[in-house]
Amino acid sequence: MQYEVKGAPLPVVICRLDGGESVNCQKGAMSWMTPNMKMDTTVGDGAKGFLGALGKAATKAFTGESIFRNTYTSQGGPGEIAFASTFPGDVLAMELNGSNSIVAQKSAYLASSSGVNMEIFFQQKLSAGFFGGEGFIMQKFTGVGVVFLEIDGSVTQYELAPGQSMMVDTGYLAAMDSTCSVSIETVGGVGNALFGGEGFFNTRVTGPGRIWLQSMPACVLANAVRPYIPTGN
Repeated sequence: MQYEVKGAPLPVVICRLDGGESVNCQKGAMSWMTPNMKMDTTVGDGAKGFLGALGKAATKAFTGESIFRNTYTSQGGPGEIAFASTFPGDVLAMELNGSNSIVAQKSAYLASSSGVNMEIFFQQKLSAGFFGGEGFIMQKFTGVGVVFLEIDGSVTQYELAPGQSMMVDTGYLAAMDSTCSVSIETVGGVGNALFGGEGFFNTRVTGPGRIWLQSMPACVLANAVRPYIPTGN
């Protein structure tokens, strides 16, 4: 599969498939396609049997995604399909080679090649999930292929050495290598926490591994525009 991401700050990823090649996506993610793309809808990752389907459905429900997944296959020759972002920002193409895995915020998943699997990732520490802004449950992607993730705003990538950390405000951690760990630290000083405008908690992300930080989480944008939204009488 060949792909191209274009059109920021409202990006779209355009995938070009050979005949018989498939791409997976969330329900309703397709924006446009050539007529020879055939769609099949399954529960989760097309797991076999009741228990497998139930497990995949739970993964989708807990991570904020639809329990249904669409698979598009190019029939009779090459085909093209596009997936547009649902929020102003970036689309990241993350390559997986079977030995690495990526952990991302809930609802980051846009689409992926057929060799990529999505599963639940639980924060090891409850405090990181409850107070870190990324949620106790995140998405983990494994396998071989490429996964396309939606990022809120623009993205900045850092490579953390073993033991090296980055302090991140609530909601700004978009994705990380699964080799990284997350913990929560309180903002020092009562005055700083109450009047500093940064809240009571920060997220500490520790390497080794890459992290991707987003410049405008959806919750931050919502708070920024809320004062300008007319309210009822």
